[in-house]
Amino acid sequence: MAIKKFTDLDAWKEEHKLTILVYKYTEMFPKSETFGLTSQIRRAVVSIESCIAEGFSRYHYKDRLNFYFDSRGSLAEVQTQSIVAKDLGYLSEDRFTEIAAQSDKVGIILGGLVRSTGKLSHS
Repeated sequence: MAIKKFTDLDAWKEEHKLTILVYKYTEMFPKSETFGLTSQIRRAVVSIESCIAEGFSRYHYKDRLNFYFDSRGSLAEVQTQSIVAKDLGYLSEDRFTEIAAQSDKVGIILGGLVRSTGKLSHS
């Protein structure tokens, strides 16, 4: 399948699944966290797929790489914030494991996207 738009990228598709999970599970966070951890993790997870989309839309490969690197940074934020949420008792072990597994999958695919884009930037 030819990749014609950012929604064709496996990295974006898998990350979007992560976004839906995070939104679904943060619905259950305490109301006192609305402007704290809930807001922070939601902004970070949406930033991942937004950076993938923006990077894909850039003409120069080096610009693309910068956005893909930014998305990796936001992914690390989500992973860290998920640990905090679990440790505070906001996420059950099962839900944390589900988010962690999906974020690991996104990280692997995103790493491949970075490597393949990096090769293009050196051609």
